[in-house]
Amino acid sequence: MLEMLRTLVVGLGRAGAGLHLPVLAKARARQDRCFAPEPVVGYDQDPAARARQAGAGRHLVASLAAARRELDPERTVVHVCTPPVARVEVVSELLRLGFRKLLLEKPLAAGPDDLARLLASLRQEGLRPDLRTAVVAPWLASTLTDRLAALVAGRGAEETQGPRSAVGAAAGALDTLGALRQISVVQDKPRFQRSLATSGHPTAFDVEVPHALGVLLRLAGDAEVVSAGCTDLRVDGRCLPRLGGATLALAHRGGVRSVVRSDLTSPVRERRITLLFEHGTAVGHYPADSYDRYAQLRLTAADSATERREVFRDEALTEFMLRAYAYFGGDGPCPATVEQQARVVELLGRAKELAAGAAASPSAAPSVAAAAAAAEIPLQGRELTGVR
Repeated sequence: MLEMLRTLVVGLGRAGAGLHLPVLAKARARQDRCFAPEPVVGYDQDPAARARQAGAGRHLVASLAAARRELDPERTVVHVCTPPVARVEVVSELLRLGFRKLLLEKPLAAGPDDLARLLASLRQEGLRPDLRTAVVAPWLASTLTDRLAALVAGRGAEETQGPRSAVGAAAGALDTLGALRQISVVQDKPRFQRSLATSGHPTAFDVEVPHALGVLLRLAGDAEVVSAGCTDLRVDGRCLPRLGGATLALAHRGGVRSVVRSDLTSPVRERRITLLFEHGTAVGHYPADSYDRYAQLRLTAADSATERREVFRDEALTEFMLRAYAYFGGDGPCPATVEQQARVVELLGRAKELAAGAAASPSAAPSVAAAAAAAEIPLQGRELTGVR
């Protein structure tokens, strides 16, 4: 029987208050059998942050110890939404207080040292069989990601959609896209105000890129970083080092090459992924922000004579929350394990090292072109739509 669970949200900033609280409301409305009827409990070390979130069916507490007095750890999922630079201390205190169901925001840690400390703390507590952890990775619960995974697995375009549509009726050629060769991801958005106001994410690698890396590892398997670059954010006479944008290229062990680019100074929002197959191309667009609920997928045969385009509902974070609570309640697999996401942090750490080395060189000019060259991805001729 699925256990009904209470909720404690720790950290009431952009992630906790701006994403988790509203998504929890949606998830509770869709599926009430795994959520206890009592209100969500929230905590932030900043009293002003707590005051801003008062009301709306929430109960705010002044400390984690106070939360422990009101909640049964065996029946409580803790959403750890503090910045990655403060993650280890918060998790350690939660474990000390007896909480055993932890949902950790991405990325797990700000760097390899913090990651090692976090994993050591979890492994020490992991001797207890009741400890359950998951990492927030909504793109892994995305309908678009599921459809791309079906294409990579060779199950054909028909298995990536629902009922056969008029657009897809003549698209038989798209059922044999062949082997995956290359992937590119573009994650652009203007992030000036948040970067100026907060310091929770030390580099552009820590903002959007973790989403992409998790998907790339799912679609193409484990990889190594072969090239990376990072740029500064400059606005209003200020310079925020390494927060302007990031690029990295990966060589996957199965032979696939991939590139990720994230521009946090872009005037437009875009989350685009392009998969180049042996016999065609798939271009997917994730919802651009938390207000958008639709994804898009365009499949094109190699001869460009056959194309299929779909628009479909894709509320990845809501779906992820439902899967996570099913897991914590004992009725499903973990949607994103600590071990999987620890690998993402390791790759991010390597990318930061390479980017720092490139920045130290007078001739270094980190760019998508350089990353693509390192990954052997062509930018001319039959180029990837997602790389520009």
